[in-house]
Amino acid sequence: MIKRRDFLRNTGVLCAGLSLSPFASYAQLLSDDPKFVSQRPALKDRRFTSKAIEEQIIKVKKKIKDPELAWMFENCFPNTLDTTVTVGELNGKPDTYVITGDIDAMWLRDSSAQVWPYLPFMKKDKALEKLITGVINRHARYVMIDPYANAFYQDASRTAEWRKEETEMKPGVHERKWEVDSLCYVIRLAHGYWKAGGTPSCFDQEWLAAMKVIVKTFKEQQRKDNIGPYRFRRKTDRPTDTAAASGYGNLSKPNGLICSVFRPSDDGTVFPYLIPSNFFAVKSLRQLAEMAEAILQQKEFAAECTNLADEVHTALKEYAVVDHKKFGKMLAYEIDGFGSFYLIDDANVPSLLSLPYLDAIGADDQTLYQNTRKFLLSYGDNPYYAKGKIAEGISGPHAGKDNIWPMSIIIRAMTSNQDEDILNSLKTLKATHANTGFMHESFYKDDASRFTRKWFAWANTLFGEFIVKVADEKPYLLSKPV
Repeated sequence: MIKRRDFLRNTGVLCAGLSLSPFASYAQLLSDDPKFVSQRPALKDRRFTSKAIEEQIIKVKKKIKDPELAWMFENCFPNTLDTTVTVGELNGKPDTYVITGDIDAMWLRDSSAQVWPYLPFMKKDKALEKLITGVINRHARYVMIDPYANAFYQDASRTAEWRKEETEMKPGVHERKWEVDSLCYVIRLAHGYWKAGGTPSCFDQEWLAAMKVIVKTFKEQQRKDNIGPYRFRRKTDRPTDTAAASGYGNLSKPNGLICSVFRPSDDGTVFPYLIPSNFFAVKSLRQLAEMAEAILQQKEFAAECTNLADEVHTALKEYAVVDHKKFGKMLAYEIDGFGSFYLIDDANVPSLLSLPYLDAIGADDQTLYQNTRKFLLSYGDNPYYAKGKIAEGISGPHAGKDNIWPMSIIIRAMTSNQDEDILNSLKTLKATHANTGFMHESFYKDDASRFTRKWFAWANTLFGEFIVKVADEKPYLLSKPV
């Protein structure tokens, strides 16, 4: 798309100070503290209600002694279910459409991440399980429409405003930015669903066909023999919103890694080998191999997945590591295979910081990860680590170097076992939601009321996942106001 932030600017919802519709108009059910009015839609207006999730909200809130934090949790954790899902059936199979929030389109990445925190509660709620089954089914259909697209419409007759851009826009495609992580998220959700005890009937021949397209696409974008079929160009005043080198992305030297023309932020890559996405691909391919053999007895396909994972992993060990004069051996964010590399991180997941959260980096690489982490969280070393009057954290090119992402603050805490890190993150998130009770895409380092995206369901649900994790693993951190 042109940019999510551009869409918001054009529709007049970028800045704070506006009504939080569809939330504020439905405010109800005062909490114990009358300052904290629920920002959830009224029961009759919620898109989906899960008894298991409502019970979890009550359970976790009892552990949170900070009333503002408890209020934020209750607003955020069910936000995807409350406001973004459309549940139904298609051809006799569950079907679920999940919008990202402020844009009526379904991103493969966002939709997978939005329902991810609900997986542990499926077995207590068959309707919730069916909803997630519907997401998996829709993902498979979307991959078969176009594996290079990152976002889709529910109504295939809708036409994107940038339909004239130089790429093959098929019916139903909202945006066609090639991002390795989009397909990884499809696999991650399916594997997580299976491991959580989800009914495996959705893993049928149609699903298998989509998985084979994913592997084929990954191999095409290794670009060993040719540049591949994908090309994308858009007329825009933002260089990061189109692909370099006539639409193919900057030049790369084949080395076994998979090219990603765009990042999880939907910004174009500087160098096509996006390292966190390749780590994510290794993990996803191993998960797919496990499922292919255990569920569908596809030993040959499982071996193909494993072999590709091994090849990418070997290439990561050989090419992704740089020797920093201050931090030692660490991971680059992007490389080109010719020797050039880019040392930053982006706040979206997958990021270098998020690799442990995705279980995408092994125990043997922990020293490498910790060195990388020190760089990422170092003001003055990582160019996209912002430090201001009210907060500090990882920003990124998408919203600007001075705009900190709550998502990066959450991931920083979720990839740490240190109480201090977790408490600092809780304090920062509490201090920067701009009195809305929700997470945002980003906020200005000196003034949290200057934020982007007032309705960003992924960030909201991720915050809820974080609070649940703390309540389960370190409940004493919630036993007093933060």
